[in-house]
Amino acid sequence: MKTKLLSAIAAAAVFAGAADPALAATKTAVFAGGCFWSMEKAFEHEPGVVEAVSGYGGGSRPNPTYDNHEGYLESVKVTYDPAKVSYAQLVDYYYHSIDPTDPTGQICDKGPSYRLAVFVSTPEERQVAEAERVKIEKQLNAKVTVQTRPASSFVAAEAYHQDFARRNPAYYQRYYEGCGRERALKAIWGR
Repeated sequence: MKTKLLSAIAAAAVFAGAADPALAATKTAVFAGGCFWSMEKAFEHEPGVVEAVSGYGGGSRPNPTYDNHEGYLESVKVTYDPAKVSYAQLVDYYYHSIDPTDPTGQICDKGPSYRLAVFVSTPEERQVAEAERVKIEKQLNAKVTVQTRPASSFVAAEAYHQDFARRNPAYYQRYYEGCGRERALKAIWGR
């Protein structure tokens, strides 16, 4: 009885997912841009973005946590609708949301887990990411430190990190202002 019930629930879930063409049409992209709270907040309101999830990307050790994610970069996994926003637009938006010349982290967040990367899944994504890096180097007349890395593991961060800026607005605002991210980005991009 229990097996039949579980099979029916699983079949209903598969059918429900297949019935929603919007879900089937989405793609994902992973970016490391320093603090994952800031990257999640930056992407979650962009047109065409369905979801942004804070997490750990690029590492190989099992079960990373906030207190133990050596070898991983704080990252954001962006689920998007390619009919509304292209991968190239997301990569361009990513670059304009960071200081792409910082080799030691991002603004006030320094160290190996805060370094910059675009994780690519296809040769086409690699081509887009590399072209954007070259464009930004010319635009800023500076060496860009963003790595283009093969997509590998992405592990969602703990629940208390998800939607952090929305759920903890006062705390996040103090962090954001204290870090100087807005001032730094304004100095680089003039906005």
